[in-house]
Amino acid sequence: MARVKRGTIKNKSRKNTLAQVKGYRFGRSTKKRQATEAIAHAGAHAFNHRKQKKSNFRRLWNVKINAEVRKHDLSYSKFMDMLNKKGIKLNRKMLADLAENNPESFKRVVDAAK
Repeated sequence: MARVKRGTIKNKSRKNTLAQVKGYRFGRSTKKRQATEAIAHAGAHAFNHRKQKKSNFRRLWNVKINAEVRKHDLSYSKFMDMLNKKGIKLNRKMLADLAENNPESFKRVVDAAK
């Protein structure tokens, strides 16, 4: 069997790996082994944070809704309960947007829930 020299392929692989970690600090940006490990960890964190982003935004929406609802002498939980009992189907994202950008429309929603 013929001998296979891998120099060009190995160099290409290393170049691609190091291109992915451009901007990383210390050995992670210059050494292939450390770079490969950094890529693996970055991918794991990216996956987890894509999941966490959803709960972070829901938390933010809850805070925005609560802040606006407090002006109408209600609490967040009581307001959401009123909405559910009245059958008003508005999700938290839309409610938070109304609370932040259209307080007068949000007031109408609160009055409808009461």
